[in-house]
Amino acid sequence: MSLSVWADKDVPRSTPTSPLCSQYDVLVPKNLLWNTVGEVVGTEEFKDRAVNWLAGAIRIPTESYDDFGPIGEDPRWETFKHFHDYLLEAFPLVHSTLSLTKINTHSLLYEWTGTDSSIKPVLLAAHQDVVPVEPRTAADWTYPPYSGHFDGTRIWGRGASDDKSGLISLLSAIELLLEAGFKVERTFVLAFGCDEEASGHFGALQLGKAMLEIYGPNAFAFIVDEGGDISEHYGTVFAAPGVAEKGYLDLRVDVASPGGHSSIPPSHTTIGILSQLLVEFENNPFPVEMSTDSVFYGTLQCYAGHGKTIPSDLRKAIVHSGSSKKALKKLGDILFKNPANVALVGTTQAIDLIQGGVKSNALPEQAYAVVNHRISTLSSLAEVIDRDTDTLKGLANKFNLSFISFGKTISDTSASSAYGSLVFSDAFNNSLVPAPTTPTSGSKARPYELLSGTIQATYNAHRGLELESHNVVVAPGMPTGNTDTRYYWDLSDGQILRYNHRNSMAFKDVTSGVHTVDENLPIEAFLEMIRFFTTLILNTDESRSV
Repeated sequence: MSLSVWADKDVPRSTPTSPLCSQYDVLVPKNLLWNTVGEVVGTEEFKDRAVNWLAGAIRIPTESYDDFGPIGEDPRWETFKHFHDYLLEAFPLVHSTLSLTKINTHSLLYEWTGTDSSIKPVLLAAHQDVVPVEPRTAADWTYPPYSGHFDGTRIWGRGASDDKSGLISLLSAIELLLEAGFKVERTFVLAFGCDEEASGHFGALQLGKAMLEIYGPNAFAFIVDEGGDISEHYGTVFAAPGVAEKGYLDLRVDVASPGGHSSIPPSHTTIGILSQLLVEFENNPFPVEMSTDSVFYGTLQCYAGHGKTIPSDLRKAIVHSGSSKKALKKLGDILFKNPANVALVGTTQAIDLIQGGVKSNALPEQAYAVVNHRISTLSSLAEVIDRDTDTLKGLANKFNLSFISFGKTISDTSASSAYGSLVFSDAFNNSLVPAPTTPTSGSKARPYELLSGTIQATYNAHRGLELESHNVVVAPGMPTGNTDTRYYWDLSDGQILRYNHRNSMAFKDVTSGVHTVDENLPIEAFLEMIRFFTTLILNTDESRSV
């Protein structure tokens, strides 16, 4: 193929740069505003604006908590009002041009209404909240966690990476386009939840219901939320939009047994029994095997096809794994030595919470723990519950416990003759089946094609590279966590892309600090995110293939 920039955006094309991982062509907006806005983003004056935009957002501690009370009753929600006031002041054109509806008080739903209602709208999402800062670690931060300090290279503070940079870069891009006089033909909807870090019950869940009522099922051409980023693997730069999400279960394990004085203890207290049950979980991790149906396998195809320094044995295993079960098993043997790869493919389990006992001289009558599962895209919620049940059934009998798993009686021990009880339940009622996988090839892959071309155009333009060149390889990816899109499945026909163009290579020797001490974001990475959203909006507005 001689042309790498789409001349006709309704004709999908791919460049067979590798038979293992073909790349869609670079997609440069036709609108000359793209060049104008790109020049603005490259100025020192705009960099100062960008720093102030993100720093100001960081200074408002929109922390979300697992134990949030109802909105209007729990005073910890009040900080979101200050954040909304800040957005109104920081982005005047956004707020004078787009309509804004507040859903359940603190979630924000913007509509940038296009001139052509016959074109399907697009949904762009982010979240306002951040994980709380542990007070005992505040002194460990290089700069105070809510200072929004800029050291000339990086912006520091909780939310700098997750996810205020995503939200603010999107609003910055729109403000820039509006300043340049841009008017959309396609409608764009922005959804900003208020408790993504606490599973989204007050935020995205309500936003999803509201949008379903306003726009209807499958109303959006596609959805973009936070997720994959840019990183280097095997000597090659890769961008990995998330095209799937694991399922989720917080398994609560409750054990009860008779109390009494601790001077006359039984062989096993409730806490002792619970401990052995938890050890049984950890001694029996979920089996994992490589599958050609997994998202990670698609990522590996791209590594093999484009990785400049990929080890020959790994590349050979990947190449032959599509036609040889022996090679597929060998591929798993190589990769699953790394726990991170196991987490990408298999179902995980982590014992994260434990509680029991009230007094050192009183036998504990009750104890419980929470086991967090991230469910493989090739498994199911029911399969995980069944396996957990089977794993502990033998110990329940050993300790003479009646056993009820999610309302179903498991053991033969009657409640009257049992020493105690074991109960499985959903700890927080937020279990989730694995998400549908977004198409990356074929006639239904138009949104992925558009995003892929946009990523490449953004990457090249931000570095002053030849626009037509393939300098970044786009590979299907999957974030290890869950996003607010869990509540948006009915809004788009399987077209959900989790990506906000965060360049992880910009961190170099300093970690991002996401969910921990010293969260930060290099200013260059933030500027590139702004450029990405301007490119995405312009490309999407011009396209009629999605």
